[in-house]
Amino acid sequence: MASVRHGLSIGIERIDSDFFLTVKVVGTLQHSDYDIIVPMIDSALDGVKDPEINVFVDATQLEGWALRAAWDDLLLGFKHGGKFNKTAIVGNKQWQAVGAKIGSWFISGQVKYFEHEREALQWLRDLS
Repeated sequence: MASVRHGLSIGIERIDSDFFLTVKVVGTLQHSDYDIIVPMIDSALDGVKDPEINVFVDATQLEGWALRAAWDDLLLGFKHGGKFNKTAIVGNKQWQAVGAKIGSWFISGQVKYFEHEREALQWLRDLS
């Protein structure tokens, strides 16, 4: 039986007073993935007052979402989207670029799609 790999991995760093969140998404995301990751994100951001978080999303291995997982993703954006300063999404599919534009409607701050990690990280570091 073949294994099916899917899920999210998350990293959270604090550099001085700035938060930097990294997310890597793999495969087709399921509701069960969000059951695990949402409490981790909630816990990490819970004690922070007025954070301005820069987010780096590696979506190069993302294949999509199950329907309920897409809803979970939207809810996560509503819950924490107001805390984001810049969100850089790195992908390799046209629908990911479109998804980044749609996601910008639900997330405060700037959201930008990139095809190269180096450019995304440079943009996140840019103070403008």
